[in-house]
Amino acid sequence: MNINQLLHFLVIVDECRSAAEVVSELEKLVRGYGFEYYGVVRQPKPDENPMNLVLTGHWPEGWPQLYIAKKYVLIDPTIRFLGQAHAGFRWRDALYAFRADPHRKRMERMLGDSMRFGLMDGYIFPVHGRTGLLGNMTVGGRPVDLSPTEIALFDAVAKKAYWRLLEFKHANETEAAKPIDTRMTRREMEVLNYLADGLTSNEISKILKISNHTVDWYMNGIQDKLNAKNRQHVVALSFRLGLVT
Repeated sequence: MNINQLLHFLVIVDECRSAAEVVSELEKLVRGYGFEYYGVVRQPKPDENPMNLVLTGHWPEGWPQLYIAKKYVLIDPTIRFLGQAHAGFRWRDALYAFRADPHRKRMERMLGDSMRFGLMDGYIFPVHGRTGLLGNMTVGGRPVDLSPTEIALFDAVAKKAYWRLLEFKHANETEAAKPIDTRMTRREMEVLNYLADGLTSNEISKILKISNHTVDWYMNGIQDKLNAKNRQHVVALSFRLGLVT
């Protein structure tokens, strides 16, 4: 395979002036690598129709309808594995990860159905933001062996395609551009590290010999600086930003 195709997309996508141009460039790349089908979607929740979240894609005729009718989104191993994946992976690797899962039989039925529709193998690439997993890009069809370098570059392609399509199609839904302030005082860092260790406000107050109210005051300040929604989000962002390890 020619990684220049991947590098070309990463350069040219920033020059695209419409969603249609992004899709055209993405489809040229996907076809050039031998994949017949692809999709760029926002992350589905169990009670949502995943097809309503598609930014762009091409699937075998009838497959989306079957996927929805059988509620495969609830047990799709690739979607479930995305929650713990930090980089792209092959579909079959996700199935192997759930080899002892109680829904294994249903996963295997889904695999059999997908193969009958020509989805023999493929890859899926997560797209993360400040709030966690936001979406993904998947490519598939006939088996294609990607090198580690190509998988890493496809990861970058997925992110570029996702954000450019979201920019054109759902400009009001892109993440807020409010900057994150990672400058913490010594006391804030102490509170943050204890929070990351799972301690409560009461436990932190006893260790630092300050009141619960003061601990909560520090917590609120940290939350505001990180633009976080709650304490769990504070912890997640702190690890992601390298504030705690």
